[in-house]
Amino acid sequence: MSAAGATTAHPAVPAAPRSATRQALAAFLRDRMAVIGLVVLLLALLAAIFAPLLSPYDPTMGDDDAILVPPLSMGHLLGTDMQGRDLLARILFGARLAFPEAIIPVAVAAAAGLVLGLIGGFYHRAVGEVVMRVLDVLFAIPMVLLAIAIAAALGSGLPTVILSMAIVITPYIARVVATTTSQLRSATFVEAARVSGFGDLRILRREILTHVIPAVVVYSTTNMGAMVVFAAGFGFLGLGAQPPTPDWGAMIADGMRSLDDAPWVSTVPGVAIVIIALAFNYVGDGLRVALDPRLRTRL
Repeated sequence: MSAAGATTAHPAVPAAPRSATRQALAAFLRDRMAVIGLVVLLLALLAAIFAPLLSPYDPTMGDDDAILVPPLSMGHLLGTDMQGRDLLARILFGARLAFPEAIIPVAVAAAAGLVLGLIGGFYHRAVGEVVMRVLDVLFAIPMVLLAIAIAAALGSGLPTVILSMAIVITPYIARVVATTTSQLRSATFVEAARVSGFGDLRILRREILTHVIPAVVVYSTTNMGAMVVFAAGFGFLGLGAQPPTPDWGAMIADGMRSLDDAPWVSTVPGVAIVIIALAFNYVGDGLRVALDPRLRTRL
């Protein structure tokens, strides 16, 4: 065969491996419940943001001619309460409190817990020991009792709810960070960085922090669902936002007085709490799988 007629065989070029970010995104999108949870949260957040446009009525104004109207009635899709206030309007405006109550305490606790956990897990000397012992003391106090004690001392209101929840959840996030950091401090790549002359701050920032952040993100997202329920408990006890501000927990407490005749007054905000809390949990579970390479390979 002549050179002109020869066919040159080119070896197949392997496809470039996908980046870790794209792999994580693909794994998250394969989790149907996580995607549904994210869609629910986004829709609820948009509804909260545009509540003044979507709400059919003023959530604080009642109508004496529409007291305890059942759901699916004309003009009142979710019914009304004992003061004739539209429940759909109150649910929409209540979501404007539910999201800050879920996100802000966890964000504050994540920042504080990250710092405390890195110190407690990386330094096994006096400083780290002091941090871990303080966290152990906070662990010994039941979360609910500690939060109620803080709220009772500071008074009711949204800032108190956010602060008390941030304080009680910080030790849990710090413990997660400290455990992961303690395991990584003797890892080969950390020892190699130390031998190369890197200081503690650089090792924490470049070697350990990148491995700790995914765990904090997953744990924080899951805890946002718990904070929705937690904040509703504050509202139920009268320690949250004060009337006439719509608060899902306070709405449940108000509906307890008419539970036999009008169960929807308590049921409607209760269902909203369950849906948002479950949505956060499903998103957290999806992130846990997406951010863990060992779990991604099993999908």
